Amino acid sequence: MKRRKKRSKIEWHLAKDIEERIKLLTKDCQMENIQTKRIFCYESTGANTRAYARIWGLNRIWQRTLETEPAYILEVISEKFRKLSPKDQDHVLIHELLHVPKNFSGALVAHRQKGGVNERRVRELAAMINYK
Repeated sequence: MKRRKKRSKIEWHLAKDIEERIKLLTKDCQMENIQTKRIFCYESTGANTRAYARIWGLNRIWQRTLETEPAYILEVISEKFRKLSPKDQDHVLIHELLHVPKNFSGALVAHRQKGGVNERRVRELAAMINYK
């Protein structure tokens, strides 16, 4: 019988540095639809994923149940994300922010849907960043 590899324990920690970068990126990239006060940033360790980061939306049924406004959690996968250069990290963060719809509803924009997340749009926005 083949043994399954034991999953490592995932841990999450608030990522204030990512929150600050999100504020700068949304300003530089003119992403006015992003309500940065409603995006909560975490850094995870021990996640078994190919992703560098991911974004989670608080959909309408949860908003109604919890009696709260739309919100998003942006999670960076520490082991992968922190190895990237600052420009590549910004590229990843912009990609995740593009999953937030214009109406900031708590839903997520898919890659395949019209006007969805694509590499060309990420590069266009990344070109707007003011690196000093």
